[in-house]
Amino acid sequence: MKHILHLKSSIQGATSYSIKLGHAIVKEIQEKYPGSTVEELNLVDIEMPHLKPEVLRAFFIPSNELTKEEKESVLLSDHLVKQLFAADIIVIGAPLINFTIHSALKAWIDHITRAGITFGYDENGPIGKVTGKKVYVAMSSGGIYSEGPGKANDFVAPYLKAFLGFLGMTDLTVFRAEGLKVPGIKDYAFDKAIKSIKIN
Repeated sequence: MKHILHLKSSIQGATSYSIKLGHAIVKEIQEKYPGSTVEELNLVDIEMPHLKPEVLRAFFIPSNELTKEEKESVLLSDHLVKQLFAADIIVIGAPLINFTIHSALKAWIDHITRAGITFGYDENGPIGKVTGKKVYVAMSSGGIYSEGPGKANDFVAPYLKAFLGFLGMTDLTVFRAEGLKVPGIKDYAFDKAIKSIKIN
């Protein structure tokens, strides 16, 4: 039995391919691990706030030295970090928007990036502290970005692999629903994505 955290970052609502793909991934996980629980977090619906200067400053103050106001400023970040650590498997819906991720997903990443909590440093460099997690990315795009000329403009999969890996989440698999706007491909693109799902 696993605890699954499903993040959504699409502005397309019910018609979103990344959300549909994410649900399909979650379904496959639940079939592999019967009894697993799912916690959903729609980053767009909750209007995930960008970091403010006072929040960032509070990140670097020892918890026992925080004022009441400073403690309140990091409540959201603390909750998101706790939620992340509680998950065994993370499913991240990540539609490609203007070659990169939606700002709501970037804001979530900023809130969970906490020195001394989710990452640290030793004499050999950075150490990710969010370990033992499996991450699946449900990526959607109108064009083809896994190969060909579009590959150089994919700043979704490489970024998520690099940064989540920095935090310790190195076991990451990307499933793509791509070519969703390309004539001759779009008619079967999503079915191809669904069939590509393999949970290991």
